[in-house]
Amino acid sequence: MKTIIVIGGGPAGLMAAGRAAQTGAETLLFEKMKRPGRKLCITGKGRCNITNTDEIRDFIAHFGKTGKFLRQVFTQFFNTELISFLEGLGLELVRERGGRVFPASGKASDVLSVLVQWVEQCGVQIRSTMAVDQLLINDGRIIGVLANHEKYMCDAVVLATGGASYPLTGSTGDGYRLVEAVGHKIVSIRPALVPLVTEGDVAGKLAELNLRNIKVRMLVDGKKHKEAFGEMVFAKFGVTGPVILTLSGDAVDVMAKGHEVELSVDLKPALDEQKLEARLLRDFASRGNEQLDSLLRGLLPREMVPVCLALTGIPPERIAHSVTTKERRRLRIWLKDFRLKVTGHRPFAEAIVTAGGIDTREIDPRTMESRLIKGLFLAGELIDVQAETGGYNLQAAFSTGWLAGYSAAQINYSSSK
Repeated sequence: MKTIIVIGGGPAGLMAAGRAAQTGAETLLFEKMKRPGRKLCITGKGRCNITNTDEIRDFIAHFGKTGKFLRQVFTQFFNTELISFLEGLGLELVRERGGRVFPASGKASDVLSVLVQWVEQCGVQIRSTMAVDQLLINDGRIIGVLANHEKYMCDAVVLATGGASYPLTGSTGDGYRLVEAVGHKIVSIRPALVPLVTEGDVAGKLAELNLRNIKVRMLVDGKKHKEAFGEMVFAKFGVTGPVILTLSGDAVDVMAKGHEVELSVDLKPALDEQKLEARLLRDFASRGNEQLDSLLRGLLPREMVPVCLALTGIPPERIAHSVTTKERRRLRIWLKDFRLKVTGHRPFAEAIVTAGGIDTREIDPRTMESRLIKGLFLAGELIDVQAETGGYNLQAAFSTGWLAGYSAAQINYSSSK
């Protein structure tokens, strides 16, 4: 019987360990924290967006340029298989807007509970507070690991230590150090799906205000780069929320290259310029004796009215019927193009995922085995594949973990490669 060591007790590691044990290997799961899956419990604001019901082609498109690496992985274990697997463990799931799949209970902890129970039933030995210091290699092949200053010998290792986001959950980038030491190339890591910091005090004045059904365009050096539609939340430091997180990966990358980034917020995306002008004229005509700050509460959240008037330079006490054509034009333009200059991003501790990681060219997508070290399998956020929000990243973790665990237990190492 082969002995497999899985390093990391997140979604990829749990799936890899259970699958390896199911396939007939003696499996040890090393987790450096007191219990596995801490990061899983905070995903999706504690609700755990497990996967998305998109077809493979659309799913992969959310991962950008490295997404094609996942095609062969997903043909072996994808969203339908994951959903059936979890439902088979007794976890009730619900489908929500945008194809997102969640536990019906709304509790990420329920996902973790069924996974840990499954892993234990498969016979996996979970070893907590086990920090791995080194991968032991002999003649290009893994022979074991050094953990807590002791050697543990094995036939294969699945490395699934996660990225560098949310370090308090144990994701402190250990895996990058381990694979770099044995020759793997790490594509520069940086935070992704991360809140953005904006210039000035405008965001701070609107802190905690949640805007729904708005469109945000990301401008790079003044030119439109990308856009997203949905929900945005203001914070003391800047902006966050699903729309911002979707755009943040590109924002982080282009700012690192010295480019300027601005956000153009369309507060009325359902109205084009003509329809918005007609709406303003109608409101000004029917409510012409009201002060402008009162009238605008029909168009904007209360908190935004003073910000709007300050930025458009219109006195709040101005009576609606006395607003000039030029002032109305400034107001209309601002409602369709409210600008926020981005000056930075929040730290890894606030990033949902890590961009960058192990170069996909150094991994066999048919098995998740390292192309450099025989018997070393790689899974989860460690790899340079990352997507937008919507369940895509967790599916990638589960799929790569499933395939890595299965392959580690199956491959005949004496003849492989």
